Amino acid sequence: MRDTGIRPESAPATAGSAHLAQRFKVVLINPYELGRQPFALASPTAWLSRAGFDVECIDLALDKLTPGKLAGAGLVAFSVGMHTATRIAIEALPKVRELAPGAHLCVYGLYAPMNETFLRARGAGSVLGGEFEPALLDLAQRLRNGDTVSTRRETTVSLEKVAFIAPDRSRLPALARYAKLILPDGTQRVAGFAEGSRGCKHLCRHCPVVPVYQGRFRVVPEAVVMDDIRTQVAAGARHISFGDPDFLNGPTHALRLARALHAAFPDVTFDATIKVQHLIEHSVLLPELARLGCLFVTSAVESVDDRVLEHLDKHHMGADFERAARLLHTAGIAFAPTFVAFTPWTTLEGYVTLLERIAGLGLVESVPPVQLAIRLLVPAGSYLLDLPGFRERLGPFDQALLGYPWQHEDARVDALQGRILRGIAEAEQRGRSRRDIFGDIWQEAHEAAGRAAPSLADAPLGAPVPRLSEPWYCCAEPTSQQLETF
Repeated sequence: MRDTGIRPESAPATAGSAHLAQRFKVVLINPYELGRQPFALASPTAWLSRAGFDVECIDLALDKLTPGKLAGAGLVAFSVGMHTATRIAIEALPKVRELAPGAHLCVYGLYAPMNETFLRARGAGSVLGGEFEPALLDLAQRLRNGDTVSTRRETTVSLEKVAFIAPDRSRLPALARYAKLILPDGTQRVAGFAEGSRGCKHLCRHCPVVPVYQGRFRVVPEAVVMDDIRTQVAAGARHISFGDPDFLNGPTHALRLARALHAAFPDVTFDATIKVQHLIEHSVLLPELARLGCLFVTSAVESVDDRVLEHLDKHHMGADFERAARLLHTAGIAFAPTFVAFTPWTTLEGYVTLLERIAGLGLVESVPPVQLAIRLLVPAGSYLLDLPGFRERLGPFDQALLGYPWQHEDARVDALQGRILRGIAEAEQRGRSRRDIFGDIWQEAHEAAGRAAPSLADAPLGAPVPRLSEPWYCCAEPTSQQLETF
């Protein structure tokens, strides 16, 4: 693996290099980023623009691939921070090769190294992971200087510390075109996105961050984060989602960011992703986070089955779900739990228990229905592969899936997951509410387990909570509409 060590300030653009750069075009493509204005394009845009490159950004969530956008490109780079984004990129790569036959193709981001083989088969010449900005800048500079890199195939995964600079969002579609914050009364606010840290201290076996960062995380300086937030507030943002894998990996840093945001923009709210373990360990911080404007916390609960949680190495138990929910409720912060509802260890009774726990805690309105259909993904490099006997339960790596397929030993579990996933899609197309969809799933799950479904009429299902208009999820199949974008 090649670590360039290049920093943006180490490659200033001279008058001559700037002149050359105007003839060298870099196109950055975002396949999908949960409906957010893509940070993973804004950040490298700042590095490349600072070095004098002509940068074009294409967000496939809003735009189409056209000859005009790709004309003259010397480098085209796809950002793949999610499984869905990677699936879309794989489908789009041949189209980009057709529209920009002379360009070097690069794929960068969390999912790039783990899917290197298949990405190369689709035309990628360079694959970058970890702290990708220095390597992407170095690649662009070498291509501009006439290096024969376009005939080589290289991989760079760097975890070296980076001198972060504020992202450049000027080439992206307007912030107002992206996902909104929806308040319980139905009003909406423009939502921005900020990154206070990268990587994660923890080694949850199913997490895609782990194979790349291996238990390390990097703090982004407060000044850089606040510069990015100021830009987004000026563009209309009234809510910020902190996209750190875990906001409380560095609790002191997180609190500084929240305080700085509130001091500068007291009417701007925020949300963050925090582990159940950290919600409990740092519960003393929750009242202040609420006072500073934290509306809700996303937390990867994953399961309420202790056996499943042990396999995933989550460092919390099923009972901790309830504890975390009550701590957030007491602090005045809404809870947005996420789940990997179907795993090789899930039982029909265990799935019913999950639904009972969600209903009993009054969290039905807090859980997007898709969370109740998520199936465990086992990508290349997953730490799950180190579990004794686990590989024997998997099929051969499926390049179309970008993962190892598995079948449950109880066929009824797989059948239930398929029915629930299809039912959610149909119900959401009809505009049915979260509680109505939950009621359908409740009935379906009890029938599958051979039990009569108790009435939910008196269950404390909860009231609507603040949420983003596009729900968070870790991995899922791209939709036909997404694949038709290009």
